[in-house]
Amino acid sequence: MLHLSNGTRWALRIGTAITLTFIYVPLIVIAIYAFNDSRSQSWPIEGLTLDWFDKALHNPGVRDALWTSLKAGLGATAIAILLGTLAAMAVARHRFFGRDTISFLVVLPIALPGIVTGMALNATFTQVLGVDLTLFTVIVGHATFCIVVVYNNAVARLRRTGTSLEEAANDLGAGPWRTFRDVTFPQMRTALVAGALLAFALSFDEIIVTTFTAGSEQTLPIWIFTNYSRPNQLPIVNVVGLMLIVLSIIPVYLANRLSQDPIGAPGATAGAGAAARG
Repeated sequence: MLHLSNGTRWALRIGTAITLTFIYVPLIVIAIYAFNDSRSQSWPIEGLTLDWFDKALHNPGVRDALWTSLKAGLGATAIAILLGTLAAMAVARHRFFGRDTISFLVVLPIALPGIVTGMALNATFTQVLGVDLTLFTVIVGHATFCIVVVYNNAVARLRRTGTSLEEAANDLGAGPWRTFRDVTFPQMRTALVAGALLAFALSFDEIIVTTFTAGSEQTLPIWIFTNYSRPNQLPIVNVVGLMLIVLSIIPVYLANRLSQDPIGAPGATAGAGAAARG
């Protein structure tokens, strides 16, 4: 264990406190405004109330936008799990020409400016393919960057676990699909779940790509952006913002816990024998 002087410890504590303050004070301000008794947004707030929460829960625009965001997030996550897992298996378990290039191209969308991705998707959908902008185009647009987090989690887990158990299953007579089901999948299961949770969180909060691909559809972030400049809606927007923060914390927390699992899921070793017995 590394031994630090008292001065170093205090410096690290102060630095951590400054970092957390920098990140979370603005979120705390929004949380406080969600309970503001007044429609006007001023600091300090005049009083506290829960009335805006009731209005937000009974607002049809909020409910419809929330449902649209949930459908978009689940759809994009499903696509990301399928394509991200296939890409991770190809890169981590096979050697072929251009493997590093493929890996780079898969992760590139997460680094591209969202507005460029949105413009490219909009032009492709409306001008090249000639399709209307609907929930489907939103899901496809979100999947382009959700694939990255699933791929990164899956390929990292596959590289850490190695191929010895899969080779043992193959030597015992198990086919590729049986080996994947009973050996590979149990080892990467928690990584896939963590990637899926992060992908859903990314999709649920996304607004830039959504703006270019949604058409008449309205997700919850777009609803917030649209109504933020309307004074009579501002208190409800603050409540929805607080709800969005809480909803985003849950998948990120779960993904973080799952990502800390030890190498090799329980039962993976027994899976090699089970694959062969099947």
